[in-house]
Amino acid sequence: MQQKTKLFLQALKCSIPHLGKCMQKQHLNHCNFADHYYNRIKLKKYHLNKCLQTKPKISELARNIPSRSFSHKDLLPVKQEKEKSLSKNMDAFEKVRTKLETQPQEEYEIINAEIKHGGFVYYQEGCCLVRCKDEEADNDNYEVLFNLEELKLDQPFIDCIRVAPDEKYVAAKIRTEDSEASTCIVVKLSDQPVMEASFPNVSSFEWVKDEEEEDVLFYTFQRNLRCHDVYRATFGDNKRNERFYTEKDPSYFIFLYLTKDSRFLTMNIMNKTTSEVWLIDGLSPWDPPVLIQKRIRGVLYYVEHRDDELYILTNVGEPTEFKLPPWACGFIMDSNYDPKNCAFQLCSPIRPPKYYTYKFAESKLFEETGHEDLITKTSRVLRIEAKSKDGKLVPMTVFHKTDSEDLQKKPLLVHVYGAYGMDLKMNFRPERRVLVDDGWILAYCHVRGGGELGLQWHADGRLTKKLNGLADLEACIKTLHGQGFSQPSLTSLTAFSAGGVLVGALCNSNPALLRAVTLEAPFLDVLNTMMDTSLPLTLEELEEWGNPSSDEKHKNYIKRYCPYQNIKPQHYPSIHITAYENDERVPLKGIVNYTKKLQEAITKHTEDMGEGYQAPNIILDIQPGGNHVIEDSHKKITAQIKFLYEELGLDNTSVFEDLKKFLKF
Repeated sequence: MQQKTKLFLQALKCSIPHLGKCMQKQHLNHCNFADHYYNRIKLKKYHLNKCLQTKPKISELARNIPSRSFSHKDLLPVKQEKEKSLSKNMDAFEKVRTKLETQPQEEYEIINAEIKHGGFVYYQEGCCLVRCKDEEADNDNYEVLFNLEELKLDQPFIDCIRVAPDEKYVAAKIRTEDSEASTCIVVKLSDQPVMEASFPNVSSFEWVKDEEEEDVLFYTFQRNLRCHDVYRATFGDNKRNERFYTEKDPSYFIFLYLTKDSRFLTMNIMNKTTSEVWLIDGLSPWDPPVLIQKRIRGVLYYVEHRDDELYILTNVGEPTEFKLPPWACGFIMDSNYDPKNCAFQLCSPIRPPKYYTYKFAESKLFEETGHEDLITKTSRVLRIEAKSKDGKLVPMTVFHKTDSEDLQKKPLLVHVYGAYGMDLKMNFRPERRVLVDDGWILAYCHVRGGGELGLQWHADGRLTKKLNGLADLEACIKTLHGQGFSQPSLTSLTAFSAGGVLVGALCNSNPALLRAVTLEAPFLDVLNTMMDTSLPLTLEELEEWGNPSSDEKHKNYIKRYCPYQNIKPQHYPSIHITAYENDERVPLKGIVNYTKKLQEAITKHTEDMGEGYQAPNIILDIQPGGNHVIEDSHKKITAQIKFLYEELGLDNTSVFEDLKKFLKF
């Protein structure tokens, strides 16, 4: 049975006249040019296409970094005895983990900060920005363009590269693991490449060339995680750097995107629910931009261009259904532009990406031939539904081994997110593949608040409907148990960032459903965070969580589910939290306060229960440096898996050897 994936695609087919001769070079005043230029784009008819937009991937450079942890066992004045003896298995684990942590860290997702332009490939080699001829990409014959050590940053790496149209310049965004702030360098390409300029706190950036063959760099400036300003700069003899646009609404942010054919630069102004796009003519970048559609509350859209037609990806209108392989859960666009074909990859949490190509001329989809991954035969993927408290059917995606017997006795790892209208991430993860091979059941709960079923699905799980997501999650786990998938004593739950709200709320309201929980950079103190307007993202988050500072209804509603506010003396599942010291999005203070309050409640409950009560383990692993962009180091992965195996009392004799194999994928 093939999966029907609903893509909210609606294409607006437009004739694109030349956007006018070069006008006087001037700053853009907010929205002044919309009425004058919008009528220059003639609406023709709707056009459907499923290949629209991709965003640059961030290279995930895993490194060994020190960490400090403290456990509930260190803080409670209660003697505890293990219910199980796993010393032999733990010795095996420690041996394998030592090997993993001492060998070079390797990426296992097919993403990298490299770009092809002209006849060259630009990428990072060691601590240098380099390029080599395309046909020599597999050799070590490369040209060093810039040494990152000149910036005097701690372990810098490149996460984005852009090359000027005529290859006179290359720009690269460089950051470190302990900050989201990035520096953009511009290198002049010549016999002896030299850094022409550098700009601090850059988020997105793109090149265009004006009618005088001059390269122009547009970039956004980020301050306290907020991108409100766009600048444009030129180099060489005609060097300048000027502000191009400023967004006045603090709840919106800006990112730049160059259409795949490089014909237009799009300036995307958006918040969590609404967007507005301006087109900057790639042939006349000094002309005023053209507004596609002014912002309408609740309407999100993005723009792509091909063959003098605009393609609009939006959440408005009827969806188009496409049939995909039954195992497909993740979609990854190819970053290289091809006007005749659309190349992309499909994957699942346990299946590595497989390449597909959609040929426009033939209107047909072609898949990569060759070796078929064995996981498609040795595992099953199920699409099931749970009935929530109000009768709403909530979809779930479940994976397990085909030959598994008595699934009720198998460990279960449940995944959830449910916020911002974002789909639960289901890209390939080697550690998830290893868990399924070792007999685990994986379940992905697509609860309200996420984006899997469209705009209304998100609306029904935000603001004063956030408790719907909690009810959905509880219904999903109960349905899994009711249908014979595992049992509470073998059930674990995992989430990242905003997904921590639902997980923390469930631990308070129905902890008996779970044995163990792993959280990463979790959002756990919703009320205090949303009342602190000094935090950089509070204003942007108001449409998701509400405004408890000015709206008493919002304040009282948040109190009903906020994980921190609802901690009480009772039995809790064991919880492993990974936090990052310099996380600007989820402040460490809120996580530490949550952990401390939870430990106090457990201490009280342990005293009330008396001798013989086995208290749960609460572990807070604080990674020094770091930020909200997760770096998937072997150390972190193995620590989380070790925690799950220990808490569920499982034999891990073979799992870490298998994990070592797949981390080399």
